Amino acid sequence: MIYIGIDVAKNKHDCCIIDSDGAVYNDSLRISNSREGFELLYSSILSILPDRNISNVKIGLESTGHYSINLQNFLYAKGFSLSILNPLAANLFRKAQTLRKTKTDKTDALVIAKMLFSDDTKSYSPVSYQIQELKSLTRHRYRLIGYRSKLKVSINRLIDIIFPELPNLFWSIHQSSSYALLSVLTSPKEIAACHLTRLTNILSTASRGKYGKDKAISLKECAANSIGTSSRALSFELQQTIRLIQSVQVEIDALELQIKEVVIEINSPLISIPGISYTLAAIILSEIGDIERFSSPCKLLAFAGLDPSTYQSGKYNASHTPMVKRGSSYLRFAILMASRTVSMRDAAFSAYLSKKRSEGKHYYVAMSHVAKKLIRVIFHLLKTNTAFVPQM
Repeated sequence: MIYIGIDVAKNKHDCCIIDSDGAVYNDSLRISNSREGFELLYSSILSILPDRNISNVKIGLESTGHYSINLQNFLYAKGFSLSILNPLAANLFRKAQTLRKTKTDKTDALVIAKMLFSDDTKSYSPVSYQIQELKSLTRHRYRLIGYRSKLKVSINRLIDIIFPELPNLFWSIHQSSSYALLSVLTSPKEIAACHLTRLTNILSTASRGKYGKDKAISLKECAANSIGTSSRALSFELQQTIRLIQSVQVEIDALELQIKEVVIEINSPLISIPGISYTLAAIILSEIGDIERFSSPCKLLAFAGLDPSTYQSGKYNASHTPMVKRGSSYLRFAILMASRTVSMRDAAFSAYLSKKRSEGKHYYVAMSHVAKKLIRVIFHLLKTNTAFVPQM
C-alpha cells in the first residue's frame, strides 16, 4: 500500500510518498497548483507502481478551504482513494510525533502520510453538484448577512450622533419606516422643520398605515428638543449606508430564491419538518454533505460541535461540561436556529422543551437537548429518505 500526504497551499502543494512499512519514497515532491503540476503528481505516482494498480494508493489532504478543491476533483476523476483530514486532528498528530517545535510544508506532508498509515480514515466521496451549489450559495449568503450587519452597526453609530432620541420612537431603527424617514430627512433640524402633512405621509406610506399623524407629532417634538449634532458629512454617510443596506437586502432576497430552487430540486425530507425553512434546510444539507459519512447520530452531533466535552481524572468526574464547539459552526448555527423554530411548530418538540425546562434546566441548556433530538431526527430522515411524521 502506498500512502501520499499532500500539504495544500494557494500556489503550490508539497507531497510525501511512503509505503506500508513506513519507508519514504519521495519527501521532496513539490507541484504547482496547475494542470502541469497535477499531471506531474499523477505520473510520479504511476512511476512507483509496477502494475499501475491505483487501488493500492491512498492520498490524504487537510481540509483547508477552497485551495484543495481542484486537486481533489482531479485526483478523484483519476480514480484515487482520497481522505480529507481534520486540520485539528492533523495538528495534534504532528505534536505527538516529536517534542521539537518544527513545522514546515515538507514535514506537514510527511505527517499527513503517516497519519494515513496509522489511521483508518474514510475515503472522500464528492457530493452531488446540487449540494456543492448549496454550500456555495449558503456561504455567500452568510458573508452578505455579515456585511449587512456591519452596515447596521454603522447606522447605529451615526444615529447616536445625529439623533440619539430616535430609537425610542420606533420598535427598531432598522425598520423600513425608519429608513424611509432618514433617507429624506437626515437630521433633527430637518425633521422639526418638515411640514406635518409631509412627515405624516412619509411615515404612513413606509409603514403601510401603522404610523400616522400622532407618530409624526411625537417625532417633531422629539426632534425639536434633540441634543444630536447635525453634520453634512454625517448626513451623507447615513443616506449612503441606508442605500447600501437596501441594495444588499435585494441581493440577499435574490440569493434566497436561488437557494429555494435548488432545495426544491433535491426534494429533501428535511423540508417536511415543520419550522425548517428552505434556507435552514439548505445550510444543514450542504454542511452535512454525504450522510453516509456518519455511522451514527452521535458522530453527526460531534460534527456539528454540539456534543458535551468530557473531563475525568482520578476520582474526579466533571458533571457540568460545556459544548465542544469544534465542528462546523455553520451547521451548529443552523441546527440551533432550527431547534427553536421546530419547537414552536411541532407539538412533540415543544413538549420535549417544556419537559427539560421543568427539570430546572436553563433555556439554552434545554434548547441544546432539543438540538440533539433534532439531530437524531435529521439523521434518520436522511438515512432512510423518508418524510417527517409528526408525533402526537
